[in-house]
Amino acid sequence: MINRSNYLLAKSFLAYLRDVTQVNPVSIERYWAYLKHLLLWADQIPFGQSTEIRPVFAAYLTAPRQANESASFAPITLKKIFQTSKRFFTWARTTYPRDFRAVPLNWIEALRLPRASQLPTEHEFVKLDEVRQLANLKIDASDLALQRDRAAAVMLFLSGIRASAFASLTIECVDLANRTIKQWTSLGVKTKNTKSATTYLLNLPDLMLVVAKWDSFIRSCLPLNAPWYTPVISRWGEQKLSCDAPGENRNIALGKRLRKLFSKAGLPYHSPHKFRHGHAVFALQHAKTMADYKAVSMNLMHNDIRVTDGIYAPLARDEVKDRIADLTGPTSVDQVVNGCPPLPNNHLTDDELLHALAHRLKNGGR
Repeated sequence: MINRSNYLLAKSFLAYLRDVTQVNPVSIERYWAYLKHLLLWADQIPFGQSTEIRPVFAAYLTAPRQANESASFAPITLKKIFQTSKRFFTWARTTYPRDFRAVPLNWIEALRLPRASQLPTEHEFVKLDEVRQLANLKIDASDLALQRDRAAAVMLFLSGIRASAFASLTIECVDLANRTIKQWTSLGVKTKNTKSATTYLLNLPDLMLVVAKWDSFIRSCLPLNAPWYTPVISRWGEQKLSCDAPGENRNIALGKRLRKLFSKAGLPYHSPHKFRHGHAVFALQHAKTMADYKAVSMNLMHNDIRVTDGIYAPLARDEVKDRIADLTGPTSVDQVVNGCPPLPNNHLTDDELLHALAHRLKNGGR
């Protein structure tokens, strides 16, 4: 049975987040979902005695939920649970120092995802060549839905906008002449944490043409308050645009439509959010100064550049390989040992490496 005092403490923490730090109500619901695991772990023991609970929180979370299960939470979910728990205990220790005097700061700091659960994963994102393949798809002029989806895929990459915000954009929010997107809640755009900002599109002319074609078409037949990702009504084999406001699950419908687009192009499916990843990775790879880096972060509507760096900066595995190789340039045997022919693919065998090292030592390390 859950300790009542623990339950009330968790609710007080959520009230603090909502009323004092002005956390978005949607985020409050996620925090509550994460805190429930902390409540279940402590059971009847007060949170002030958390250091005495066994198994420890990390072991509890990473253990199978039932005897017949072989796995626990996904690593990303575990990470969120630990982050929320650390924030809760830090708040509780500061707000109620007497009740939490037995919970030291180093114990709170030690709340983290176990190394065994931190599985290496390839950073998934949509690449520029994939976007261009989608952009170059041949689509029948009568298929308005697929034309719209093609323009949507390109716009997602150029803008880096989140799916929920994109699905709620109206035509008046888009200014292609200045490559700007008004992600303004006052215009009905559903942004994360209800933040408003004017963001900018990547300057890729060939992709801009695809977006401009769709933009010009819908402006010619719809009012400015109509959705840019326009609903399409199909009757008797004929498709027509609708200016109806998008539904609550419009971003989910976007994902389903993109799946069809990827299938038609013969490409593996990527969710709408992976276009945001692709936008960020492309932009960061082309950033030359810290000012460029900060601009990318602001365009993603991040408050802190560390968020951008932590989520989007990781590069694809092949690029890491190429960049590390470029640090020293190509190396061949004859560059190390004069008179020896180069090997295919610039690889040295163990014997050849030892021979090269012996030669350098004999010549004074040159």
